[in-house]
Formats: sequence, structure tokens, C-alpha cells
Amino acid sequence: MALPDDDLSTSSALVIDANPTSRSVLVSQLRDFGMGTVVQTARLVDARRQLEYRKFDVVLCELHFAGDTMTGQDLLDDLRRNQLLPFSTVFIMVTGEATYAKVAEAAESALDGYLLKPHKANQLGERLRQARIRKASLQDIFIAIEAEDFETAASLCQHRFETKGLFWLYAARVGAELMLRVGKFAQAQKLYQAVVAAKTLPWAKLGVARSLLDEGQTARAVSTLENLISEDPNYADAYDVMGRAQFEQGKFADALATYKMASTLTPASISRLQNLGLMSYYCGDRKGAEQVLDRTARLGLDSKMFDCQTLVLLAFARFESGDRKGLQRCRDDFARLIERNPDNARQQRLSAIVDALQLLEKGQFAQALESIRSQCQRIKDPDFDFESASNLLALLAQLAHKAIQLDEVDAVATTLGLRFAGTRALSELLAGAAATHPPYADLIRSAHQQVLKLAETAMALSMGGDPQAAVIDLIRHGQETLSGKLIETAYLVLHRYADKIKNASELNPLVHDLRVRYSTQITRAALGEQKRQAGGLTLRAGGKSTKPAPAA
Repeated sequence: MALPDDDLSTSSALVIDANPTSRSVLVSQLRDFGMGTVVQTARLVDARRQLEYRKFDVVLCELHFAGDTMTGQDLLDDLRRNQLLPFSTVFIMVTGEATYAKVAEAAESALDGYLLKPHKANQLGERLRQARIRKASLQDIFIAIEAEDFETAASLCQHRFETKGLFWLYAARVGAELMLRVGKFAQAQKLYQAVVAAKTLPWAKLGVARSLLDEGQTARAVSTLENLISEDPNYADAYDVMGRAQFEQGKFADALATYKMASTLTPASISRLQNLGLMSYYCGDRKGAEQVLDRTARLGLDSKMFDCQTLVLLAFARFESGDRKGLQRCRDDFARLIERNPDNARQQRLSAIVDALQLLEKGQFAQALESIRSQCQRIKDPDFDFESASNLLALLAQLAHKAIQLDEVDAVATTLGLRFAGTRALSELLAGAAATHPPYADLIRSAHQQVLKLAETAMALSMGGDPQAAVIDLIRHGQETLSGKLIETAYLVLHRYADKIKNASELNPLVHDLRVRYSTQITRAALGEQKRQAGGLTLRAGGKSTKPAPAA
């Protein structure tokens, strides 16, 4: 099977694999691709000799060699460290080991590909094609390097970075290394700093970052994404994952910048436009959010990727700007969605928010107040979720902005804050929703601090040797506030110190009931309803869903 428009007849390859069957398969596949010369070896020591004295266009290397203390990764690292492997050589690791650690290690060493056994010929072909496209794009740089004209190569890299040419981030990395080699330390440092300042993210083995995020190790996920080498800065999924991680950390401004980059790379992506629009709204850029959300609705209303929370925030933005016709279009769009899915409870609930906004806009305050009061009465219902809390707070803030007062509003805002503002990110999302009336945002942040103090008091009891008192205290406050953080903390303390808690068997059902009834396991900040895995976000926390709770 030949690769179209990719003549390999003048190219050479080295296959390094101790298993004769596996080696034979790789050799045959390369020859089928039209590779001009294929050399094979069963030992790493022999491979080293070959690579020290000959130039190969492609190297396929097994990771593990039985009875050898050296691995294929060690060979690659050694060759790179001693500058024995040309930048233009495509180096692909072939292995049956698929652990995240190995994938991350491979990415760190500037590997061109990571091929998992058993593989199909077209999978190998695609790895080769992708790597060769990058090598061809950077050929002038590699020619200068091979001629040991490092100054020229560094200059070409600098130009590629500054003009954001194809593979500009990889060029920046090579250029900085070259500057270090020729002793231009200040220039190298400047280039590294420019890469950091550009907020660009590396190409990533998304499985590494996603697994860390799914385990709640957000800081490690961010570290992994920041340190992996980006061979393709146009890989938008990497930006999705970083935006996700920054969002969970409550670094909304950083997440917004990341989502802008992802949307710029893929301007027709509905999910990325939604992420950008939602993030812009909660960061306070209502005008920018309205433009992005409007474009999202026009592009994606009939798509399965479309999330109707987009229409809710678009309606709020149009309400604030006095766009009566635009607000009516949001209501009409909801009518279309509900007509297609009459049994969708979420769409019905979100449509009610837009209905209330339209009543306010028309001056029908009595009907609007009736609708809002009805929602306020549900704030302790098990199925009242984070999304509902956010939208209700935004409605209450609009009421206050119009100088329409409800006696119970302060108590409602505090109750919502105690129940849902368990983390800084969740707290700031709720505060952002209420930003039109700052006193409500202050109530949310105050409630967040109150929850933290209650959790700290309980943990002090636990660390002081009385975990039973800590669990009882957390259950009591959890029942009063319905705080996901307090209920989950009670669960963690109870299970960690079960052998030290005399009545653990009695407390366990209480905690279990609270967790199940109020779905407090969902405590991570998120936006919208998840549609795609790489960077999809969901604004659901502390409420039941008809589907299993997705990761943020």
C-alpha cells in the first residue's frame, strides 16, 4: 500500500525490534509503502552503531528489549542528548505498552510518533505522513542545522515563530536550543519567555491530561499540558483540555484566552464557540459574549452539538442591551427546540427563564414575579441543580437592577451560595451570574467563605483525634445547607476513619442518603451540557441529571 503523493523510493528506514515476527511485519509494511532502503537490527547496541554512522529518514524502534537494561526510550534520549540524531529523522516508538506514563515520557522526548501494537498498516502510514509533513515544512531549518550553520537555523526558527508560520511552536523550541548551543543565552531566554507569553499549549497526548482531570488532579493536568512539547500548534483539542483545566481551577481569564485560541483555530466549531461565548459571559464581557453566542445559535441551533444554555445567556445579554426583537428570537428558538423534543425537561426549565425575561422586558412585572417566586420555592429540591441556581441568580440580579425588590431575595441568594458555592470556581461562576447586582455576588462569596469555615472546623476536629464529632458536625451542617462540599467531606472523613468512629454503621446511611438525593458527588465547575470529550464543559453541579454525571 503506497502513500499517495508521498514518494519514499529515495528514503531509508531502520527497524529496531528483537522480535523477528514483529520486525518482519514492520519491514514488510515499510517496503509496501515504497521505502527505498530498509535496514533491520535486533539489538539496541547494533542500532546505535547504525545511527552513529548512517543517516536514516525513518526509525521504527521497539520500546522494550528482553534481557537488555536499555530501552528504546533510553536510546532516543541518548542520541538526542549527544546530538547524534538529525532533527530531520522521523523517530517512531513501537510498543505494546499503553500506560499514560509512557505516552507522557515519549512526548517529553520529542518523539514523532507512538505506535501501539498490534497496529494496522494504515496506522503506521498515517504516523509517517504526519511526521514527514512537519519535517518537510521545516526542511530549510534542518538543512541549516545539518550544515552546522546554527546561526542561520536559529534565525529561521525565530522568523517562523514571529510570523506564526506552520509548526511555529516546534520551531521556537528548536531555535531556543540552537541559541543555547551557540552561547546566545539571553536570546534563548527571550524566545522561551515569548513562547510562555503567547499562551500557546503543546500538542498533547490528550489521554494523559484527560485522565488527570478525571481523577481530579487538575494541577498535574495543567503541568502535563504545559510541559509536553507541541509539534502541531493547530491541534485545537489540546486547547480544549487546557481551557477545561484552567476553568476548573477558577482561572477564568486564562480559560477565556485559551478558548479564544481554540475558536480561532476552528471558527466553525459549534462546541468551541459555545465554550467561548459562555466563558465570555461569565467573565463579564457581555457585548463580546452576545456576538459569539448569537453566531453559535445561527450556526448550530439544529445541531446535536448545540447546548440550549447558549440561548439562555444570549437572552440575558439581549435583555441587558434592550434588544427586544433579539429576545423574542431566543424565545422562538426555544419553541422550535421544545416542539422537536417535547419531553425534554431541561429545555422546558431553561425556556422558563427566557419567558420570565420577556415578561420583565414587556413590563409585565406581576407575571414575571410569579414565575421567579415559583423558582425560588424550589431551591432546596433535590433536582434543583447548579445550572438552575446560576440562571435564577441572574434573574434576581436583573430584578434588582430594575429596582424591583423581593423580600426573600437575600435569603435565597445566601441559600444558593451555601448549597452550590463549595469551591472557588463554583463560587465565582455564581458571582458572575449575579454580577449585574454586585450585592448578590458579595452574598455568594460570603456564603462560600462560610462553607469553608465549617469544613475547616470539622477537619480540625478530625485531625485533633475526634473524627466522629467531625462527621456528625458535617452531617448536621450538610442537612441544613445541602452543601455538596460539606456532605462530600463527611463522606471522606467517615470512610478514612471508619475504624475510629464507633457509630460509623449508623452515620453511613445518613451520608449515603444525602449524597444520592442531592448528587453532591458532582462538585466540579463546568459550563453547559457536555457534547464532546476533548474539551466539552458542563454547568452541572450538585443536582440530579437524567444521564450519568459527566466529567467537567
